[in-house]
Amino acid sequence: MTPILELRNVTKTFGGGAFSRKQTVALDNVSFSIPSDRPTMTALAGESGSGKTTLSRLLLGVTAPSAGQVLYNGQDMKHMSRAQRKAFLRDVQPIYQDPFGVYNPFYRADHLLYAAVSKFKLAATPAEGQRLVAEALETVGLRPDEVLGRFPHQLSGGQRQRVMVARALLLRPRVIMADEPVSMVDASLRATILESLRTLNRDLGISILYVTHDLTTAYQICENILVMYRGAIVEAGSVEKVIRDPKHPYTQLLVESIPQMRAVRNWEREEEEPTLASLDEARESAGCKFASRCPAVMEQCWQQAPALYSVDPDRAAKCFLYEGQPVLQNADVAEAFSA
Repeated sequence: MTPILELRNVTKTFGGGAFSRKQTVALDNVSFSIPSDRPTMTALAGESGSGKTTLSRLLLGVTAPSAGQVLYNGQDMKHMSRAQRKAFLRDVQPIYQDPFGVYNPFYRADHLLYAAVSKFKLAATPAEGQRLVAEALETVGLRPDEVLGRFPHQLSGGQRQRVMVARALLLRPRVIMADEPVSMVDASLRATILESLRTLNRDLGISILYVTHDLTTAYQICENILVMYRGAIVEAGSVEKVIRDPKHPYTQLLVESIPQMRAVRNWEREEEEPTLASLDEARESAGCKFASRCPAVMEQCWQQAPALYSVDPDRAAKCFLYEGQPVLQNADVAEAFSA
């Protein structure tokens, strides 16, 4: 079945123009898809600068690829008709990291909700539109009388973010791109917002792509996970297996960095932790991008880039440690480890 959204061998580079010849590869030959026949919840994880936001912006149609294709229902986004573009804007909704940046400070916060009702003709009468808005707010845990009529600065960060979730809910999209949706709200509100996303996925059949650097929340709410490093997917599979038993050395370091309660805290140890060898990063251009930081680096890691190997039936890792296992092609990865 044709995926609702798909990246097909996509590369995205920045720079290299008239004023700067230096290019930054934000995404390197990535294939990924979100199926249309079932609602899924997938985490896209990695440290800052790994390419997570670039990937989500490509799927939103905000950024164009430098190479490869971005497809909506099998149609290249560059060649969509006006009707297809309108359907896409309704089917795929974003929730951004900074909720305040989305609001116009001169409009009341509920303007975003009523504008969506009007633009997509969701209600036949004003009264029906008010009912839809109130229901959407209540679904995400907000009381309409505490939100409607207020300006953005009169709402808390958590309230502003939940209004954005309510806006997405109004449109009954098929996919929500949630880019670090809880990183700028209080810890006490994170559980509420994350539970709202789970409700949309579980009860309303909306697929969620949860972009995050927080493996703890990814493990709590997602089924699958894609781990990115410097523009490439280095490990993919079920979140249970990847977090509990990471295979790629980079994923292992990410999991080890999750704060834990310990009898002796790391900074109280008398012995220093061993450090990774300092290696020339220029050698990475021909080989594995993680080589200079990898505790398991081998000579071949500097000579060529590893393939993505199938470690077990629902897991893949891009590492020479698993050489000899079946190699997955990009098309296989998009199908087997899609959101």
